[in-house]
Amino acid sequence: MYCKEVNLLHDNLSIEGNNLCFAGYDTVELAKIYGTPLMLLDEQRIRSTMRTYKNAMEKYFGNGARPLYASKALSFVGIYQIAKEEGICTDIVSLGELYTAKKAGFPLENAFFHGNCKTDFDIEYAIENGIGYFIVDTYDELYAIDRIAREKGVSQKILLRITPGIDPHTHVAISTGKVDSKFGTAIETGQALEITEKAISLHNISLEGFHCHIGSQIFEIEPFCDAADIMLSFIDNVKSTLGYTPKLLNLGGGFGVRYVESDPVISYEENIKKIAEHINSYCEKNQLHKPVILMEPGRSIVADSGMTIYTVGSVKEIPGYKNYVAIDGGMSDNPRYALYNSSYTVLCANKMNEDPTYNCTIAGRLCESGDLIQENVSIPPVVRGDNIAVLVTGAYNYSMSSNYNRINRPLVLMLGDKIRVAINREKFEDVSRLDEFLD
Repeated sequence: MYCKEVNLLHDNLSIEGNNLCFAGYDTVELAKIYGTPLMLLDEQRIRSTMRTYKNAMEKYFGNGARPLYASKALSFVGIYQIAKEEGICTDIVSLGELYTAKKAGFPLENAFFHGNCKTDFDIEYAIENGIGYFIVDTYDELYAIDRIAREKGVSQKILLRITPGIDPHTHVAISTGKVDSKFGTAIETGQALEITEKAISLHNISLEGFHCHIGSQIFEIEPFCDAADIMLSFIDNVKSTLGYTPKLLNLGGGFGVRYVESDPVISYEENIKKIAEHINSYCEKNQLHKPVILMEPGRSIVADSGMTIYTVGSVKEIPGYKNYVAIDGGMSDNPRYALYNSSYTVLCANKMNEDPTYNCTIAGRLCESGDLIQENVSIPPVVRGDNIAVLVTGAYNYSMSSNYNRINRPLVLMLGDKIRVAINREKFEDVSRLDEFLD
């Protein structure tokens, strides 16, 4: 079942005979054995990318810098086991993610709890289970954590989420940009300084530093450098105004991933090196103590470590309009095209050496006109039973999946030295397990 290596969109893709291979395994054979829809994960690539971030941040940022795996990209027990083994931290956005990390044996003192509306139950549960840090968005949350920490007899570490006002697509610091975001507290309104002063004054709160996030799918370093300048300037102002020097600065996530050929190739290590050089130069020039730098590269750790295999159910041609290729999955396991018009590379996994002369729309099986995976796709002519591969589905696919139309979520396999089940395929009884008969 192992395949020879051939360079395609990513170097974990190859071709054997007429079949597409992923992480050294024949995807067509996997589809025959395990059925479809089938999500595949490349364990070695996940580990390699985690190591790239960890080693690069330690090398260029120094001073205890470390990456946090952003759980919302893909959360399941196995990913936390890998993160623990690779020695990186994680951020979580819900108790479901926290519970999963705990179940995996991940050390929760290395977990950072995000979210703009944490309930009292969220806060109590997280503190009781030894959460490392809360990322605090609002006064309401700040006061709630202080109150609950006092009731628990602890001093709780937090970071304040700050809005730097960066547009990552134009590289411009916009004075009013992001002010109306539901996340964080804006610098330009003066509120960031005010909430910092309040956090410092609370007895059961230990303010460890600041967090910001400027967006995602960013291929350039300039937006990160702009954000770092604004955050470091804010830190300097906090120090001179309030006499407080933070230990940590979390620059969030956002490094881009190649979904299609037109996306640029970037080096995460080289990007980290350049951002580190910029930050080090800024701190030296302004005689500012450099905080420990954190980053949250969730998507870029798992996106190109994933692929989804489907089976063609039907081909529908509308002369003069368009052609549809319907598959046995859809927006229930990949809603990103319906939500964001996201681009994907689509291949016919069992016809890799045939000419892609057939232009079509890949449609899902759900009873919804917007249930599409990709439009204007060029693949070889296909028939019922052929396998369609959608590349780079490791991030925000399974994690955003649903049971819409009561469709079962797919099986997820971890491909490494051996094949392991990462997440079982849902059964019909799983879909209705929480239902109750009405008296």
